[in-house]
Amino acid sequence: MKYHDLSREAQEMEYQTVQAEFDSWQAKKLSLNMARGKPGREQLDMVSDILNVLAGPEDCMDGALDVRNYGELRGIPSARIFFAGLLGCRPEQVYVGGNASLQLMYDTVAKAYTHGLLHSSKPWCKEEKVKWLCPCPGYDRHFKITESFGFELIPVPMTETGPDMDLVEKLVSDSAVKGMWTVPKYSNPDGIIYSEETIHRLASLKPAASDFLLMWDNAYCIHEFQGEYVPFPDILSLCAAEGNGDMVFEFASTSKITLPGAGVACFACSEANMAYITSVMDAQVISFDKVNQLRHVKYLKDKDHTLELMRGHAAILAPKFQTVLRVLDRELEGLDIASWRHPKGGYFVSLNTAPGLAKRTLALCRQAGVTMTDAGATFPYGRDPRDCNIRIAPSLPSVGELEQAMTVFCCCLKLAALESLLNRESALST
Repeated sequence: MKYHDLSREAQEMEYQTVQAEFDSWQAKKLSLNMARGKPGREQLDMVSDILNVLAGPEDCMDGALDVRNYGELRGIPSARIFFAGLLGCRPEQVYVGGNASLQLMYDTVAKAYTHGLLHSSKPWCKEEKVKWLCPCPGYDRHFKITESFGFELIPVPMTETGPDMDLVEKLVSDSAVKGMWTVPKYSNPDGIIYSEETIHRLASLKPAASDFLLMWDNAYCIHEFQGEYVPFPDILSLCAAEGNGDMVFEFASTSKITLPGAGVACFACSEANMAYITSVMDAQVISFDKVNQLRHVKYLKDKDHTLELMRGHAAILAPKFQTVLRVLDRELEGLDIASWRHPKGGYFVSLNTAPGLAKRTLALCRQAGVTMTDAGATFPYGRDPRDCNIRIAPSLPSVGELEQAMTVFCCCLKLAALESLLNRESALST
């Protein structure tokens, strides 16, 4: 039965049962970590043969280019061709950097702050106020970037088809709104794929700010773990067709394709943006790690070969996500204390508790030895107004550890829900 439909006596009996289960878990002194979307050891081992791709000096040539030397600020030609094939844009629109797309995202916002963008009248640091749209629940590290520059972060609710576009279109009429975070495919943490209509409305935005920046983080563009590969549109072409060619910067990386700590990241943008941003970056860096860029091109080859590799990742990840969803169904179905999504790609399962239970649930998890992403992390400033969203990251633990960790999690959520119900009943009776 739904917990709130139980009698007071039945709720108290259930509470005693769940408390005893919690005590038994706590006595085991577990140490299970589900805080971040890290690939597991089996995934890392599967791709570690990338380390053997470059054996000697003769392997370090990209055509006539010796990748061991200085130069090629925008990345080696073959790497730009590879990422263009992955994203569906043109090589001349691609800038290949170091190992982390997050660094490129930070740098893009930093350049806007210190120098301004192509169509800025002045650097953003000289603006009276900068506002930024943040679809949520969303990616905590996105929010931290813009928060670190002192921008005002504005939450935008996610729907089944992407961000609430009616609200977005209203908000961008404010010239202080300078940008927006987006994760268009398997959004973090909900796993939503933006609909064609949503993508078209984003591409055709008419912001009041001439230098509005659409940050298009395509982190999970080929990251299915269930079903066939889902194609996605070229956002650069769509924006250009709407007269917004300079509005968007698209980001991607191999972080969850090869080695997260030693992958390759890129951004793609209009050629006008490329000329401008590289002129600014020229003072910062001569080039990123071109040896690693070439290593990845030789290993991944092209989009088709990379998709084949991703099927290997899917074979490892699918049982983990299935375990998480099976335990949630088994332990929580019918209690009316939480709802959860069933993603087909990406790296997370998004769960919403009944309002007011997320922080307490995760505090109990920590007491029982299970670490998860902090409650509120999926909202700007770490503040979830309903205290309900929890991001579950199944990728790092083994299936056996996940079974255990999720059973603990469900126990903690049930305990938090029963505490809340009993406390509410006590308050009403007095």
